Amino acid sequence: MTTLDVRLTQFAHGGGCACKIPPGELEDVVRDLVDHAGPDLLVGLDSGDDAAVVRIDERTAVVVTADFFTPVVDDAYDWGRIAAANALSDVYAMGGRPIVAVNLVGWPRDVLPKELLREVLRGGYDVARLAGCHVGGGHSIDDPEPKYGMAVTGIADPNRLLRNDSAEPGTPLSLTKPLGVGMLNNRHKATGEVFPHAVASMVALNREASEAALAAGCTAATDVTGFGLLGHVYKMARASGVTAVIDAAAVPYLDGAREALRDGYVSGGTRRNLEWVEPHLLSAVGDDELLLLADAQTSGGLLIAGEIPGAPVIGEIVARRNAVVEVR
Repeated sequence: MTTLDVRLTQFAHGGGCACKIPPGELEDVVRDLVDHAGPDLLVGLDSGDDAAVVRIDERTAVVVTADFFTPVVDDAYDWGRIAAANALSDVYAMGGRPIVAVNLVGWPRDVLPKELLREVLRGGYDVARLAGCHVGGGHSIDDPEPKYGMAVTGIADPNRLLRNDSAEPGTPLSLTKPLGVGMLNNRHKATGEVFPHAVASMVALNREASEAALAAGCTAATDVTGFGLLGHVYKMARASGVTAVIDAAAVPYLDGAREALRDGYVSGGTRRNLEWVEPHLLSAVGDDELLLLADAQTSGGLLIAGEIPGAPVIGEIVARRNAVVEVR
């Protein structure tokens, strides 16, 4: 087998962040695993935030996260870039700056050429270098299904974090990347069609969005990944004790996302996202629109409680009403 013959997505049961364990199921698993070690653990399991944060001193906190997944595209280099950008995003979503990462690799060494693994790692390295983040080795296992990602350590100001439990009523909601990569990735896996604009969106770092949110005085944010916009906005609103109102007409989508939905390229993860949020949702839009809003993203943008330049406002935070999330 040559590297040109390989379609990496065909070696995985799913793709990207759509492979996440369903959010409701995961919450049941970790429900009693809360760390009560003391006040220096600023962010732990309590609100299901994007990363753990531990205070070192009054000016420095350490941000720690790990993220890996199965191939979301067939090109090995692009998969590495996407996975690295996705892992780094959790640090940006907390208002941090990534410092060092280590690779996490599962590889079917008797099935796939080692040259492809080198391309995956090269993609991850290139994105980490762009972020100014060192890559210091990693860990690999022989795995029947290819997997790649990174464990990332960053630093942040403990007094200027972006959290998912600090959204306040009267605040607009901004989204920094368009939705739809889940639908397009699912089409790519099924047909081999390539969507360069989706890849460009996924490899783009959330660094500038994070810096802009901090500069604007924002305190609440999360990145939009495998649980979809609906899942992540639900987690933010629930943790903050508020209601999030989404203006469906204001949400941006990548070209081709609606056509992919029309043609049936909806992942199981997207459907599970919607099922999880529906009991807490009041909607004035149809099922297709809700599936787009629940689309399982890979390396999506930041959802910010506040306004920053260049990011469309897609809704607002209001005082808690009957539903945790409203879509109008």
